[in-house]
Amino acid sequence: NSHFLLPVSAQLRPQTVSHAVTMCSLQSSTERSIMSQPQQLRDESDFDQLPHNVPITATIADIEEKKGFIDYFRFVIEVKTRGGSKYLIYRRYREFFNLHQILESRYSPENPEKPGPNTCVLPPIPGKIFIGNKQEIAESRIPELNTYMKRLLGLPIWFLLDEDLRMFFYQTDQDSQHQPRALRRLRPPTRKVKTVKPKMDLFSSPRAEVMFDFRGNGKAELNLKKGEVVFLLQRVNADWLEGTVNNQTGIFPQSFVKIIKPLPDSDTEGESESLTYSCLRCYMLTPSGVDTRDVCVQEDLTIQPTYKDLLSRMRNVFKQDDIAINYRDPEGDLIRILDNEDIQLMIKESRGQQGKVKRPVNQFPWELHVTLVSDLSVYSTEA
Repeated sequence: NSHFLLPVSAQLRPQTVSHAVTMCSLQSSTERSIMSQPQQLRDESDFDQLPHNVPITATIADIEEKKGFIDYFRFVIEVKTRGGSKYLIYRRYREFFNLHQILESRYSPENPEKPGPNTCVLPPIPGKIFIGNKQEIAESRIPELNTYMKRLLGLPIWFLLDEDLRMFFYQTDQDSQHQPRALRRLRPPTRKVKTVKPKMDLFSSPRAEVMFDFRGNGKAELNLKKGEVVFLLQRVNADWLEGTVNNQTGIFPQSFVKIIKPLPDSDTEGESESLTYSCLRCYMLTPSGVDTRDVCVQEDLTIQPTYKDLLSRMRNVFKQDDIAINYRDPEGDLIRILDNEDIQLMIKESRGQQGKVKRPVNQFPWELHVTLVSDLSVYSTEA
């Protein structure tokens, strides 16, 4: 990222930003004398001298839900640069908040009424909200964050060259590869099941063989057993298919099946849409039996989730609050997870067991065993 290490305000003439002195104060008189040197900007304005990739405007175009271990919304932002190019970036509120704290510590004057050299009075950022519907909170923040970005990028030219500010608005590889579509979710809604049952010709119908058991986590998802044949109806996106098995219609991840006869090309328009997702096998252990679920999230297999996020997710999956999360060590004993260090140990031990159990390519190598907090009978008491 060497192209971000740009000439700073030593190349900007103070007279062109005098209109903003009420908000920001420029450099010392020594630096001003340097800026007035003939080889500097001369008659051209400071704005014209900005690099073409410096952001000058940003507007929130939409919000988008991300389904990870914790579901959250992020803002789809259209950025326009000094050179006239436009692109989309995707940022969470917490990233706005972190940027503001960095800029505040770097530029905020001790006395806002008398800003000193190299200081700025930053626009206020919308405050944190801890309770409420996540989508409604994200929607309500759009006008406030639009105003915040407009004021932030309206500060003097030298401020726009701040490296952290530019990195926030820079389009990363992940941003550029993301499809700019509104509110795409990991589990798209299935189409309505037709009252007329499709004709299932074993020799001509698109179909797949189930290679791994899959326990759906919702009414829209099928439950699959290894060895079953699923008749394919359509492709939902690059990762999910819709099909029928045992007179039930729903969606399921393609990685759990082996395609015997593929769908016609006309039914695979979603194939180019790429989503990174992985499946976590989890069990709820109760005196009455074991409830098995496969929870699919938009996360990479290498992620190390936090204890807090995993516990919250399991409470949501099994609809129970007074639970504990556990894993099995190499000896098969159940170990209760209490903090992030236990998560790290669980993942480390699971890597040593890789290859011993056959799994789908996108299934986490570790599994969660959920128990009631009060149930200590599940643990080995041998010394």
